[in-house]
Amino acid sequence: MSVFTFDPDPPRVASPWLKPVDPSNGPVVSVRSVSRKWAVEPGLLSDYGVTKLEAEPQDGPTEYKLHLLLRPRRNYERTSTANRISGSTQSRPPPDPKSSKLAPVLVGSSTISIQTRQTRLEHLTTQLLWRLQQSCPYHSSSAAGGLVVPQLLDESVSLDSQVQLAKLPPGLEASRGALYEIGVADDGTLAGLTKDEMDESLSTLRIMAASLGCAMKVLRMVTVGDCEWVEAIGPEDGSSPLAPHTRRQTKLWVAEALVTPDLSPRDAPQKLSLQSKSHPLSRLGEDLDTPKQGPLTVNQLRVTLTGPTTSGKSTLLGTLSTGTRDNGRGNCRLSLLKHLHEVASGVTSSVTQELVGYDDGSIINYAHSGVEDWIDIHDFTKAGRLVYLLDSAGHPRYRRTILRGLVGWAPHWTILCLAADGADSASAAGATSSAVDILGPAAAGVDLASAHLDLCLRLRLPLAIVVTKLDLATKQSMTGILNKLLSAIKGAGRVPAILRTNQTSHTDTGHVSTADLEAVKRVVDSMAGSEDLLSVVPIVLTSAVDGRGIGLVHAMLQSLPLPPRPTSQDFVGAALNPEQPACLFHIEDKFSLPATYSLATSIADQHTDLGTVVAGYLRFGTLSIGDRVIIGPFPPVGDESRDKTPDDASGADGLSMSHPSSTELNRIAVKNAVSASAIKGEWHSASIVSIRNLRLPVQTLTAGQVGSIGMIFEALGESGKVMPASTPRLRKGMIVAVPSEHMVATGLSLQAASGLTAVFEDAEVRSLATGSLVNIYVASVRASARVVRVSESKHQQDESKLATEDIDEMFSLSEDANIDGVKHTQSIEMASEVEVQLELLSNREWIELGSRIFIQEGASKDRSVLGGFVGKVVEIME
Repeated sequence: MSVFTFDPDPPRVASPWLKPVDPSNGPVVSVRSVSRKWAVEPGLLSDYGVTKLEAEPQDGPTEYKLHLLLRPRRNYERTSTANRISGSTQSRPPPDPKSSKLAPVLVGSSTISIQTRQTRLEHLTTQLLWRLQQSCPYHSSSAAGGLVVPQLLDESVSLDSQVQLAKLPPGLEASRGALYEIGVADDGTLAGLTKDEMDESLSTLRIMAASLGCAMKVLRMVTVGDCEWVEAIGPEDGSSPLAPHTRRQTKLWVAEALVTPDLSPRDAPQKLSLQSKSHPLSRLGEDLDTPKQGPLTVNQLRVTLTGPTTSGKSTLLGTLSTGTRDNGRGNCRLSLLKHLHEVASGVTSSVTQELVGYDDGSIINYAHSGVEDWIDIHDFTKAGRLVYLLDSAGHPRYRRTILRGLVGWAPHWTILCLAADGADSASAAGATSSAVDILGPAAAGVDLASAHLDLCLRLRLPLAIVVTKLDLATKQSMTGILNKLLSAIKGAGRVPAILRTNQTSHTDTGHVSTADLEAVKRVVDSMAGSEDLLSVVPIVLTSAVDGRGIGLVHAMLQSLPLPPRPTSQDFVGAALNPEQPACLFHIEDKFSLPATYSLATSIADQHTDLGTVVAGYLRFGTLSIGDRVIIGPFPPVGDESRDKTPDDASGADGLSMSHPSSTELNRIAVKNAVSASAIKGEWHSASIVSIRNLRLPVQTLTAGQVGSIGMIFEALGESGKVMPASTPRLRKGMIVAVPSEHMVATGLSLQAASGLTAVFEDAEVRSLATGSLVNIYVASVRASARVVRVSESKHQQDESKLATEDIDEMFSLSEDANIDGVKHTQSIEMASEVEVQLELLSNREWIELGSRIFIQEGASKDRSVLGGFVGKVVEIME
């Protein structure tokens, strides 16, 4: 499962009139945008060198229509194009000019007379909506929740009336538009319409587009023939054969119109706005949500599942999301796995995601009768809570994936899964593997469960623990795992709280029981009393096979408190970091799309934009469709050698790249010493064309939320030269940002870092040798770095004398303090901080001052490969 979906190869919006320029075919008429009055210079069919278009495609954003009239067409005595239309009057004998009865030519009017205007307009609008969805290249347009039926017009309303644009249906923000060829048969025959019929058809299309929040413009109008008809003179309706008649003759036209989503702010003047609010059409814009519509569910909780491999993380997630019990061999997890090798080995290697919703005690997952897709879960939890669950890997070889789920995605809560069976049931089906089974004989004595628990405690994450496989546990194994948990949690200064109820199993898979909610409420209230999410660590004992404890897990997910909404001043104040952008989005995943999608206004093989999709989380601020953003930092122009990431290569001992030579280190240092603002091509500009919050199409993403963004890079470079028709290479760890007003006013740009300084409370960080290589994890950044300096914190040095004087007043130098039965010596080193200066090796990165950093040594002696040091970034070097 993925946090978002998209179509990697959607149909192009390409005009069937436009072909590659061929001098032998004569000139190609340039595309001309036409005003609302459709007053265009006559175009000749010979200018295009065609007599018939290609047949209408079944799929795609192109629609052929003989007409869009909401009334029967008039009867024509003669049309020069009638013999071209399949099923036309060609088989009929020509009319006798001496006869008093005229033989009418009926073109496409056999069925419209039995339809009402309302029914036909609704059918045409639904058809337009489907065509618009066919050109969504950035996200999949499918939605199980059903299509939005637009509000249509009364039959008494004139088609010439001006209309106000309605709200875009969900998902259309990313549409490239739909092409309508009016006056063209399905097989591509150019039938044509008279001028008044063409104007009426275009007015109908304009109303259809407006009801879907779209704008319409005419791209071309071409004369394809002429026609002749007889009509009554005077007020008579012509029904009497004795009424006076006159013969009329005019040209037949074919038009091409492009319908595209209107992404302009609704508070801006609308070209199609109503003159009077009392007009019947004004209701199209009434009672509409703000165009900057955010997610349906405001209460969103982001949770990462972590723990050793084969501890039951994926099985637990499968049970929570499907409402079914496991068979003891992991069948519940099969729907979550992305790769075939995961199914074969039983080892998860990637980050998978699922949604579970809660609304007034009801559990909204795939067991719910009305849920078929993530969009349905959004819809059923509008007034409740939406829980976004990430299942990370557990095998030590996938340590990057483990840390990505804990550090990169910035979860609100982390659920650590530890198996209750330990090594006692190694031969039983579904039993947990030991460290020796996973890492080989060299891992004898390694405790992977303790390594994961220690990592979560050192990262200081809001933590809950789920003990799995209760059905395989023995008294001895349960005693061992609980002693291990309680000791570690208390040693970290937190309070463990084991959740218990009288229920033996979770029998009602669709609701959270009152007893489970009451048990969780007591723990949540204790957290609220301390005003610290780190104070209490809930512990739940579960079994996915017999259902014990599953109800408590649901109750916990529904009730866990959310942290405050993040802001740009969470780490440091604005005075210390004036270059903070107004909005910051961390890129955790990327999906590049071919830059070959051409709009109808371009030659078919011409590149018109550079598009891509990125996924991640919004650290602070808001992002909306239409926002102009900057993305980076990219490698400097002409320097591709540094365009490497920790994901591109893996060296020995867990290094992200091989140890470079001293010459290479010096070269990198010189390049990194250049000011970020002086490096060309490090930041690119783009426009946001689509946003999805957990697959739900939205127009705005707010702080702390996860989503995916479709972007189009600007085609012009800084010097005005056209950039190559290829998407700039994005990578994990980049950011999407909106410059602040202060930055715009002062001309400041975002400053990428070539190095940083961090402080650590762990005294063991002094073991890092100057010049050694390490891997660092800061937000979504995963990079290789070289240790430049390790020293005592300057801040700590300045305060050491003052701290010594304060302690001397309380204790003598020879006395020891005994607090809570634990002996503490009077030592400044107990609270000292170690300062480490690092130089980035592969890429310059944007790192937020004050953010948390995790460092891993390349040649770590920790055989669980989860050991490291947690600190805080206190200085950024350009």
